[in-house]
Amino acid sequence: MMAIREQFSKTKNFNLISLGLMGVGLLSIIILFITHGASGDHRMQARFWASLLQNSVYFLLVTNAAMFFIAATTLAWGGWQVSFRRVSEAISSCVPVLSITTGIILLAIVLSDNHTIYHWTDTEHVKHDKILLHKAGFLNKGFFIVWTIITLVGWNLLGAKLRQLSRKIDDRPLDNAGAKKYIWDNTVWAAIFIVFFSLTVMSSIPWLWLMSIDAHWYSTMYSWYTFASSFVAGIALITIFVIYLKNLGYLEFTNEEHLHDLGKFMFAFSVFWTYLWFSQFMLIWYANIPEETTYFEPRVEGAWNGIFWLTVIINFLAPLLILMSRGAKRNYGTLTFMCILILFGHWMDFYQMVFPGPMKDPETSVSHVPMMLADLGIGLGFVGLIMFFTARALANAPLIAKNHPFLKESLIHHT
Repeated sequence: MMAIREQFSKTKNFNLISLGLMGVGLLSIIILFITHGASGDHRMQARFWASLLQNSVYFLLVTNAAMFFIAATTLAWGGWQVSFRRVSEAISSCVPVLSITTGIILLAIVLSDNHTIYHWTDTEHVKHDKILLHKAGFLNKGFFIVWTIITLVGWNLLGAKLRQLSRKIDDRPLDNAGAKKYIWDNTVWAAIFIVFFSLTVMSSIPWLWLMSIDAHWYSTMYSWYTFASSFVAGIALITIFVIYLKNLGYLEFTNEEHLHDLGKFMFAFSVFWTYLWFSQFMLIWYANIPEETTYFEPRVEGAWNGIFWLTVIINFLAPLLILMSRGAKRNYGTLTFMCILILFGHWMDFYQMVFPGPMKDPETSVSHVPMMLADLGIGLGFVGLIMFFTARALANAPLIAKNHPFLKESLIHHT
């Protein structure tokens, strides 16, 4: 077997960039807190907390999508991704720190006396609101807190178990019986993760964390829409790290065939996201029911109009036109550009999912777009955080799961 570079070593520039980005994020949080968070005005405070909410939830779901990718391919007994599996595992290792961050932010919002973001936390208001009163069995502080904690703990425990199983055989080659048991154990735990993921990301969590910001409105497609947005961004994040490592001479067993398939995932799920976007929008627009159109009205006709349609251009038209060709999905430069564009585009998508509600003037019911610079700065801080913890995880384990029973399938993979 050819000599391979199994151990990743962080470069000085990489460390400086990740720490610099975290510094930008911290500075942005401080500035936004001084200008808005420390204000006595509840709407000004909500501007600060909405930024933390949007960034933390987005990047948590994106990094957790890396473990979903592992679980889904494991459950399908796929072997093509084994050569870069450790990249996905390293990204998923960011989930614990992002879970703690997101959990603190969510609890701080729900337990505060500021009800601008989550109107349903105002018990007096709920008593006089028929729609919110009808949803009180689900939209209440107790259920929100308990299910949020269960969700975050579940993602971390199951993710840690799958990573532990993966690294268990790093120094222990398997015989036939051991390989069968190893695949079976991975399949069982991957199935458990998928079930739990379905009960959270694909159903209840987007309803609680995001959709309840516009508590009078609901959509049965919302959770799938949120999943599609975070999953395609998660694939883009995996692809960026794979390309980065390839450029440094690592991942010798990963080639353009694997990148081609990652490009196909980004292309396919960009189309899937668009399908859900169009279906949700078209059905509500066509039905023209007031309690449903209230969500899209400020986004389509108001100040958010430009951002709303920009997300369609970035997240659908760009991947459709650029990633359709075979060559584009095998070109490092094109893929890197598209990965960054997709990550930014879906960050913008989450932005327009979170902000129109808190930015609505209670007197005029008109929502305005805030200055986005601080929010971008906080987003860059989370990017630096992901870079730092992903690199640390990559350095703590071999880059190649060399004793994995399906490694040969990955070596001979051809699309």
